[in-house]
Amino acid sequence: MLHRFAVLLPLALLLAGPSAVAPLHAAEPPVYTGFLSSLAVNGYDPVAYFTDGKPVEGSSNFRSSYQGATWHFASAANKAAFDAEPAKYAPQYGGYCAWAVSQGYTAKGDPAHWKIVDGKLYLNYNAEVQTKWVKDIPGHIKSADGNWPKVIQ
Repeated sequence: MLHRFAVLLPLALLLAGPSAVAPLHAAEPPVYTGFLSSLAVNGYDPVAYFTDGKPVEGSSNFRSSYQGATWHFASAANKAAFDAEPAKYAPQYGGYCAWAVSQGYTAKGDPAHWKIVDGKLYLNYNAEVQTKWVKDIPGHIKSADGNWPKVIQ
């Protein structure tokens, strides 16, 4: 009986075609959280970029859930601001690297490499990538907007 199963299973998969096996590329989550984590922006407070003008580590004492990720904040006031308008404070493209999205793929966004443009927060992979991104911010934003959210699907 076991021998028959060993022969029939591969045959069934072959006849069923590609729909019987998992896709080669699974969709990315809408918010970058890193491997084995649910924490957005590596635990940095997204509101602080706007209020303090710099990255500030958040605290698990002040947290919210948004788009399947956990967000940390430095204060109750920042948490309340985010909860009232999460789309205003969350980084664009779910915190993925803005330059990578403009090129048609995803990469992690690093909270240390950021820029606010027209009231929106953008993260980049590292300093070298951010240097490329700032050479044509409007062009890269236009390309990234055209690629998002297709790059995570």
